[in-house]
Amino acid sequence: MSINYYEKRVSDEKIIELFYEPLPRLGKIADKIRRKRCGDLVTFVVDRNINYTNICISKCNFCAFYAKREGEGYVLSIDEILKKVAEAVMFGATQILMQGGLNPELGIEWFEKVFSEIKSKFPSVHIHSLSPPEILFLSKIEDMNVEEVLIRLKNAGLDSLPGGGAEILSDNVRMKISNKGKAEEWLEVMRIAHKLGIPTSATMMFGHIEEEKDIVEHLIKIRELQNETKGFTAFIPWTFKEGKSELRERASSVDYLKVLAISRIVLDNFRNLQVSWLTQGFEIAKVGLYFGANDFGGTLLEENVIKATGRDFTPAKVEEIVKAIRSVNRRAARRDTYYRIIEIY
Repeated sequence: MSINYYEKRVSDEKIIELFYEPLPRLGKIADKIRRKRCGDLVTFVVDRNINYTNICISKCNFCAFYAKREGEGYVLSIDEILKKVAEAVMFGATQILMQGGLNPELGIEWFEKVFSEIKSKFPSVHIHSLSPPEILFLSKIEDMNVEEVLIRLKNAGLDSLPGGGAEILSDNVRMKISNKGKAEEWLEVMRIAHKLGIPTSATMMFGHIEEEKDIVEHLIKIRELQNETKGFTAFIPWTFKEGKSELRERASSVDYLKVLAISRIVLDNFRNLQVSWLTQGFEIAKVGLYFGANDFGGTLLEENVIKATGRDFTPAKVEEIVKAIRSVNRRAARRDTYYRIIEIY
C-alpha cells in the first residue's frame, strides 16, 4: 500500500492489514501524517500522579499495585494529598493526575472534599483525575447515575478524566483480565463526560493476551466515539508490564512501534499521540517520535503502579525531556492539559 492510500480514512476491514506492513513503511506513513497534522513541535507536561489508595475490590489479574494482604492497604489523607500537590507545584507542575483502587470506603463526598481543597489552595492546578472505572464505581456505591456523579465532581473542581481502565476495549479480552466492567461502560462514561464539557484522554494497554483483531476493535471504538463527541484530547498506547502480576508481557519494542504507527494512521480524528517513556524507556520513546507521536507525556514526579511491578522508576526532569526531543532534531515545548503551549525551548 502506498503512502497516498492513507490520505483517506482506512476502512475497518483494511486496518488488520496494517499489522503485516513492513515496520519502516508504517513508520514512514505515520511520520508523514504526524508532520501534516502536528508539525515538528513535540510537547510534554509537568505533572504528578497521586495514587490516593491501593485498596481495590477489582483485583485485576494484570495489576501488581492493589493491596493483596490485610495491612498492606492505604488511603492518603487529604493533608497528605495537599502536601504532594504543593511539592508538585513547587516543581512547576500544572497537572495533577489522581487515580487509585476501587475502594468502597471512599464515597463521592470524599472526592468532592479533596478536589475542592486542591482548588482552594492551588486554583491554577488542573485536576486530571479518576478513570471511567472509578466513576462507574462511585455511581454504583452512591446509587447515582454517571452524569450526576460527573456533575458533582466537576462542580467540586474536576477538570478532565484520564483514559485509564480502558485496557483493551474488546469484551472478549477485557472480561478475562479485568473486573472493571464492559467496554461499552467505559465508552459511555467518556461519552457523558464529553457531553458535560469534560475533556478526556484515551488509552490502550496491549501486549498480554489480546490478538491483533482486539487492538483493531479498540481503535475503531475510540475513533467512532471521537467522531461523535470530539472530546478526546490525546491517545496513549502503552505495553503491559508483568512484574508481580499474573499475566505475561508479550510486546517487544518493535511491537510497540508498530502499534504506535498504526494508531496514528487509524485515528485520523486525533491530533495528539503520546509516547510512553514510562514503559518503553527514553530511547524507544525517542524513536516513537518518528512513528507518529507528537507528545512525550509527562514528567511524572511520582508513579506507583508501574513501580509496583518491581521496575525501577525515576521521574523525568524537564531538561532531560527537552534534551531527548532535541536529540532527534525536533523542537520541545511545555504544554498544559489542553495541549496549549506554555513555553517553547
